[in-house]
Amino acid sequence: MIRYLKQGTTEAEKIEADKKVRQTVESILDDVIARGDAAVRELSARFDKWEPESFRLSPAEIQSLIDSLPVQVIEDIRFAQAQIRRFAEAQKAALVDIEIETLPGIRLGHKNIPVASVGCYVPGGRYPMVASAHMSVLTAKVAGVKRVAACTPPLNGVAPAATVAAMHMAGADEIYLLGGIQAVAAMGIGTATIAPVDMLVGPGNAFVAEAKRQLFGRVGIDLLAGPTETLIVADDTADAEMCATDLLGQAEHGPTSPAILLTTSAKIAEGIQAEIDRQLALLATGEIAGAAWRDHGQIILCDTDEELLSEADRIASEHVQILTRDPRWFLERMTNYGALFLGKETNVAYGDKVIGTNHTLPTKRAARYTGGLWVGKFLKTVTYQQVSPEATAMIGEYCSRLCAIENFAGHKEQADLRVRRYGGKNAS
Repeated sequence: MIRYLKQGTTEAEKIEADKKVRQTVESILDDVIARGDAAVRELSARFDKWEPESFRLSPAEIQSLIDSLPVQVIEDIRFAQAQIRRFAEAQKAALVDIEIETLPGIRLGHKNIPVASVGCYVPGGRYPMVASAHMSVLTAKVAGVKRVAACTPPLNGVAPAATVAAMHMAGADEIYLLGGIQAVAAMGIGTATIAPVDMLVGPGNAFVAEAKRQLFGRVGIDLLAGPTETLIVADDTADAEMCATDLLGQAEHGPTSPAILLTTSAKIAEGIQAEIDRQLALLATGEIAGAAWRDHGQIILCDTDEELLSEADRIASEHVQILTRDPRWFLERMTNYGALFLGKETNVAYGDKVIGTNHTLPTKRAARYTGGLWVGKFLKTVTYQQVSPEATAMIGEYCSRLCAIENFAGHKEQADLRVRRYGGKNAS
């Protein structure tokens, strides 16, 4: 039996909050479409108190910011990027062009072509998200994207040096100190000073995610990455301290971040609140993490591993940590998750920052139908065909009859023309 000991906000409350975000974003995008740079400048001044002569950082400004950082910071960024690059290159190697002869004289194939230009949004605000530069800019460059424009907001009116360094080291061609909806709009719509891109990627708050959703179609997007989610799946081999640490470690992302404990251990389920309270009193980001746990935290108690599995797949969380005696049992059976962290030795922070997998992942149950950002997202798999004279005469007759069934006279004539020219007889 599955028992819900603590539940978060209701679905109706979530829908109402989404509605307000949607309306705000729609009006801002309309303004950028109508007024371009002027609107972007006003929005930046209003939301970030940032109105420079140029939002784009010059090479000298970028180098100055890099030079301001301790050597250890640069080395740590370099180490993290090496891990992300290594895994992305391995993923790309798994994507191969193909060409096969399906019938004598008929050759079909596909090619993997990089998107020409990509806009990467790297969040800032409360936290300068250095790692998001690796995940988006670097992965796009590994895929072969020629032009990568990257935006990140100022932090209290100052450029976040480590984030800018990471963008540059990852290979960004253009770096803009610009945040929020206005950054996404500028890259997706284009202005007099910022050329539009073909695709938008990167995480962000609810407003950034909604801006990407509304721009989808005009440009491609990676996925709708909303507030960070985490799910802990634990049995009686786990302990409350680790469960609470890993829940709060993701809840600190923001006050709307869901954090869920799914367990077969009544001891952990009943003791987790006391452990969370203890840790919140010590955690520097306790106010934010505490609000997220209060409003969006859940405790779900199950009787069996099979119930853990079915409930985890129903939740379809962005991050899923498996703290059980046999973590790979879940790897073999789970189908709905953004990223899976197997065993007590790993955790979501590794995936967020350094281990090599991408941290831009599906939220709001989108893991039911998509994975996260990876090198393949920046590649278009396109098909082609080439047919010999003998083969076109043969397959054209099939095509002609099939077009007739559907009453497509023009389609039929395309096939019939080939049959007449290359078959030496009239089409049927």
